[in-house]
Amino acid sequence: MNIEDAGKRIEGAGGRLYFVGGGVRDQLMGKDFKDRDYAVTGLSAEEFKRLFPDAFLAGQAFPVFRMPIAGEVAEFALARTEKKVSTGHQGFEVDSSPSVSIEDDLMRRDLTINAIAMDVLSNEIVDPFGGRRDIDDGIIRAVSRAFAEDPLRVYRAARFAAQFGFRIERQTIGFMRALHDELRTLSVERVFEELRKALQTERPSLFFRALLQASVLDVHFPEVAKLVGVEQPVKWHPEGDAFEHTMQVLDVAAMLTDRDEVRFSALVHDLGKGITPRHKWPAHHGHEAAGVPLTARLCARLKLPSDWTNAALFATEHHMKIHILDRMKPQNVVTLLTEANRNPLGVDGFAMVGLADTRGRNDPTAPSPNAESMPHMWELIKNVTGRSIQTDATGKEFGDALRRERGRVIAEWRKQGNPSGTKK
Repeated sequence: MNIEDAGKRIEGAGGRLYFVGGGVRDQLMGKDFKDRDYAVTGLSAEEFKRLFPDAFLAGQAFPVFRMPIAGEVAEFALARTEKKVSTGHQGFEVDSSPSVSIEDDLMRRDLTINAIAMDVLSNEIVDPFGGRRDIDDGIIRAVSRAFAEDPLRVYRAARFAAQFGFRIERQTIGFMRALHDELRTLSVERVFEELRKALQTERPSLFFRALLQASVLDVHFPEVAKLVGVEQPVKWHPEGDAFEHTMQVLDVAAMLTDRDEVRFSALVHDLGKGITPRHKWPAHHGHEAAGVPLTARLCARLKLPSDWTNAALFATEHHMKIHILDRMKPQNVVTLLTEANRNPLGVDGFAMVGLADTRGRNDPTAPSPNAESMPHMWELIKNVTGRSIQTDATGKEFGDALRRERGRVIAEWRKQGNPSGTKK
């Protein structure tokens, strides 16, 4: 059965079937889409089940059915309205009776760009709140004041701003600001999911900039919020304060890789600057060590995956070493690269953090010879194995001998002027 067949069957029973949600939005934007969500009007749950005996009920708070359509599982929700009855993301009373219209259903949605429907049979677009206009104008706008009934919408609005590069209009920013305290009722799992999606966008900084604009960045990301207004040496940081630097580093990291743990590490690498005593500004000596407990606290609060946490802690503690790599003793370079290789970042990921750190200073194409040379140096030293050295040593003595030989290889590489062609 295809979707048109389903639509005709629903029409024959007195209902209508609509394509809704992000799939409609993405189709109107000319983007590929995977989500195929549908809304059904004019039918009760019992009537829908009689029409489609193979459908299974997936929703608990309201009727949502899943069934195969053209070889793929699609989701069918009965059109519904929602009434706020308590605090939190789930504090709603739901009406999904056959009298609920598609316009009623769209009114409960968060943003105008997500409140568009398409009739499956006629292809007619239902857009009562100007979603297509806002897509054309690049605007994130709340459908109604009901936006303020669900705190999760704060993070969704910020995430869509990052995903599409749209700006959030003023009234919606006000709705977001008003939800400051209620954001604390969200489960950290929901916050993490929005953070993960935001980090996967082309410009994840827009997520954090939107939260800052709405004065809610401090709720779940207080360590990042404390970077705002923190002065840095102008000679090295012409871009401005520590927050601006962090946002630029994050966006450069997003240009370099799609690895979540690398992007997150770029976000937190300078958290220590947020607690530098003001009288020591603009210098931030020791911010790496100071940042480690802050990064650990943020990761624990949001219950982040262990690979994210371990990567972020390593980047926070060691990122400054990348900038002095060419002045470090060869054996210390070997130790650093070996530890990076054992970390979820890997040498490549750690190098990306260093490269982003250099470029996040109003220069997204700036060279970073040390960071760029790290993968090549690791290739050199990892080929130095136990077979490469002639020794009867074992245990710690063998490890020391191997490290010395690897250090000798790095020293020789330096003397030869970097055979890889990397500029120092």
